[in-house]
Amino acid sequence: MSRVASASVVSTDTDYLHHIQAGHFALDTDEPKALGGQGAAPAPFDLYLSSLAACTAITLRMYAQRKGWNLGEFRAELSLTRDDEGKLHIHRVLHSDQPLSDEQWERLLEIVAKTPVTKAMREGAEITSERGG
Repeated sequence: MSRVASASVVSTDTDYLHHIQAGHFALDTDEPKALGGQGAAPAPFDLYLSSLAACTAITLRMYAQRKGWNLGEFRAELSLTRDDEGKLHIHRVLHSDQPLSDEQWERLLEIVAKTPVTKAMREGAEITSERGG
């Protein structure tokens, strides 16, 4: 099995504010004030959507460069909702400030459905836990 990514989290003395180490990058997470946090950093589901947004943008940029397409300023807007049965739904809206043809958009929408993070979220992952020392 090969490692794809690593992350760790450490609590602070402020309710719900935590420090994350993702690879060699440091970032924070918190909950909104309405949920008892300080609203000082993205909430966990914000980070979840952010990872998909980042993978979307990077994958489409790579694809467009290989094809010689100019995406210009590319933007992906994502939203996460929960339906009445509790199932989560993610919706992506893609934008480019360049005039792309219908065929180019069709291909980009096919590619975006197959990004690595999209596939991981759709397939799910086996999650295991253990007690540390």
